[in-house]
Amino acid sequence: MDNIVNTDHRELMDLFTLALINKFIFLGALPIFFIYRMTFSHHQDGFWKQLRLNAKNFTIALSSILLLIFLNSKFYASFFREHKELRYFTNPTFPIYSVVQFAFSNYSSLDSKISIIGTDAIIPETDTQRDLIIMVLGETARSERFSLNGYYRDTNSLLSKEKVISFSNFFSCGTSTAESLPCLFSNFGVHNYKRTLALKTENILDVLKHTHEVNILWRDNNSDSKGVALRVKNEDFRTPALNPECDEECRDVGMLSGLQKFVDDTKEKDILIVLHQMGSHGPAYYKRYPAAFEKFTPACHTKELSECTLEEINNAYDNTIVYTDYFLSQVIKFLKMNSKKFETAMLYVSDHGESLGENGIYLHSLPNMIAPVEQRKIPAIFWFGDSILEDIDVDEVKKISHERYTHDNIFHTLLGLFEVETKLYDSRLDLVHHKNILNTDKGRTVL
Repeated sequence: MDNIVNTDHRELMDLFTLALINKFIFLGALPIFFIYRMTFSHHQDGFWKQLRLNAKNFTIALSSILLLIFLNSKFYASFFREHKELRYFTNPTFPIYSVVQFAFSNYSSLDSKISIIGTDAIIPETDTQRDLIIMVLGETARSERFSLNGYYRDTNSLLSKEKVISFSNFFSCGTSTAESLPCLFSNFGVHNYKRTLALKTENILDVLKHTHEVNILWRDNNSDSKGVALRVKNEDFRTPALNPECDEECRDVGMLSGLQKFVDDTKEKDILIVLHQMGSHGPAYYKRYPAAFEKFTPACHTKELSECTLEEINNAYDNTIVYTDYFLSQVIKFLKMNSKKFETAMLYVSDHGESLGENGIYLHSLPNMIAPVEQRKIPAIFWFGDSILEDIDVDEVKKISHERYTHDNIFHTLLGLFEVETKLYDSRLDLVHHKNILNTDKGRTVL
């Protein structure tokens, strides 16, 4: 329900296919119309007779079900405890429950005040070097499709030439943008996270603002920030009005346009720039990259994935990773141009992954409890400029880059990069300044 309400017309049109319209008309609308037009003859007391008969049959059926459950209570108690995900498959009860729960949770938060956190945040005077950090939010990128992480195809020909560190065992908060974005910017962690709570609580962007020493800019080439960037400068790059790199759709690389002016106009303060990609969002993967980046062919050139082979779908998806590789290389190029004035760094992390036909599953947004690993395992990549390396032990970062980490680490890593002092900061969750770093796995904390 969250995904339905928070989508936009661009995502909707990618899902609106001719096959869907035909099924709606011939399997839905027409049968309903014919049933509506049918006439039935009733005896005078037919309605009440039928009602009593239905009530009798319902009582017999319910009694039989309860009796069977009671006779096998030991089995069912264990079965349902171990397979809680079955509640997601009950129709129509769970969809109805989801609608009611979504409506009440959002209604209750309409007039709620934002909980303020991190007001003690400061950047010490001893930190005299200005920081310029770009955080790139990927979209629907799978970790194992990056050749940096061992993929057999060369999808990272440009990043492989840079001194990047790829965290190859990184996992997302959720399987949709609406779930993952508020989660990864919050300090709740995936096991304590609730979207309505996160939206009523300040996030890492607010904490950095409390220092009065960080100028923040959010640029979006996706649907929006899902409530994360409501209190910082926000620019929409989905239209040619701001984005000069638009053809079939506006390109991620266009978000770099005019960025140097923003940097030059920022006097004295540190800078955090968040670039939210369109990335690899499906099902229209072929739209996510210019024609010049179609490296793997034949590629699927329709949003109706049923009309394409698995090879064509995977080729189109891998081409989106090739374009992301190019975009990230341009981000690094931009940072290098500013490395004499700033301590520079890039952090790239995707919001979630994507299913590409494994076990017959496509796209994303399955509940975490039943989501396959393809929808949760995501890329996370660092690049550091020369000047910031004086404060970072790169060899130590590389040593931990194959351990399991999650979006939980982003909040504290950003605080560490800006050297922010606050009670909220936990150095054990900082991927860069990783003193006795903590690794969270399925609710257990591993030192």
